Amino acid sequence: MKKLLLVALAAIGGLLVYRQIQADKAEQDLWTEATDSVPSGSTGA
Repeated sequence: MKKLLLVALAAIGGLLVYRQIQADKAEQDLWTEATDSVPSGSTGA
């Protein structure tokens, strides 16, 4: 029973870490897009 509880806690912890990493990546992508001096759709031609 203790092993099952430990596995469940590890899975929940892993999920929380994964979600935080994804949220940080999404926020970084937004900052990159917002502070990019050249619009991504512009080719200059």
